[in-house]
Amino acid sequence: MDELTAAVRAFAEERNWEQFHTPKNLAMALAGEVGELLAELQWLTPEQSSAVMADPDLGPRVRAEIGDVMIYLARLADVLGIDLVEASLEKLTEAGSRYTVEAARSSASKITGALPRTVE
Repeated sequence: MDELTAAVRAFAEERNWEQFHTPKNLAMALAGEVGELLAELQWLTPEQSSAVMADPDLGPRVRAEIGDVMIYLARLADVLGIDLVEASLEKLTEAGSRYTVEAARSSASKITGALPRTVE
């Protein structure tokens, strides 16, 4: 992850794009790229979407859109000083507390009610 973050940062610096890479702009660009990924999958059946990478035309497009999403996410996290791996692991731990194996196994139901948050 550090290598990707450094490469994306260097890419932006070489082009003097830091001035445009505000958190708002990067979040909007990220949302746009997620929209492009969704557009590639939009009308596929569940079976087609599961096999999308085997499609010689659609698979590479999905891969490219996921790459774009990751680039913007890495850049946004870098600009905000967030360690993506650390933030993801913390979120996974929180989700594990909410969605225990006993409560969530083989269920897609959303568990309602927020867990108490601690303020540091």
